[in-house]
Amino acid sequence: MADLSKHPCFNAEARLQFGRIHLPVAPACNVQCNFCDRKYSCVNESRPGVTASVMAPAEALRHLDQIVSQRGDITVVGIAGPGDPFANTEATLATLRLVHEKYPQMLLCVATNGLNLLENIDALCELEVSHVTVTMNGIDPRIVAQIYAWVQYGRRLLTGIEAAEILIARQTAGIKALVERGIIAKVNTIIIPGVNDRHVAEVSKQVAAWGADVQNCIPLLPVAGTPFGTKEQPSPALIHAIRVQAGTHLLQMAHCSRCRSDACGLLGEGFDAGKLPTACPDKR
Repeated sequence: MADLSKHPCFNAEARLQFGRIHLPVAPACNVQCNFCDRKYSCVNESRPGVTASVMAPAEALRHLDQIVSQRGDITVVGIAGPGDPFANTEATLATLRLVHEKYPQMLLCVATNGLNLLENIDALCELEVSHVTVTMNGIDPRIVAQIYAWVQYGRRLLTGIEAAEILIARQTAGIKALVERGIIAKVNTIIIPGVNDRHVAEVSKQVAAWGADVQNCIPLLPVAGTPFGTKEQPSPALIHAIRVQAGTHLLQMAHCSRCRSDACGLLGEGFDAGKLPTACPDKR
């Protein structure tokens, strides 16, 4: 079994002792999710795609230096946006390289939609990146096509079923490659009522067959101004039922705090961990 012991996102017990820091060096994205808005920063909001600033690699290292000097519980350095790490490959790999050279004891982690993951596997292995999260919201193109407005693959801007098929194929190849190369793989799946809520267990079964280590079934957070902004959040009962069903196939993470792209510290630190985060009330 892969070692999940010091990564708080991969191990529920680790979150009480070990912290993480996300370095926001990846502003661009190669897909447009119908639940995502990366246009602003709000100090009251905790969700992916939000950051107080975007940093260059050298600036990110200086920021890490400062955090490490202030606290001794950081064991994981991750890149999770505010866009996709591999829509910003040069900055992502440069940052990971700087961190790996100065802090070889740190676990390195990347969270990606998986579209451009496969061609970067060798670089991740060279930098000893130990954990990768791939957001995969479906394995049926008809369902996936409802979740993404477009996919930028190379020089092509794809929509609909064609976009969904390309994204699924690339995610599939990327996850399989992670497993083959011994990198710990987590799959994030957003629970979207009326879209993929009856499909999540099929995703779990499939990625488990590929050898993924853990799945994080995350309830949709409706963000005003997005196509899914008026949808209802899935109920706690629905979330529980989906996680139980998915858990028959794959180890489940149930302590996600929907981290910002510049998150730092223990999971939930700085926010009320007993409540689901909400969209920013003063969005402009």
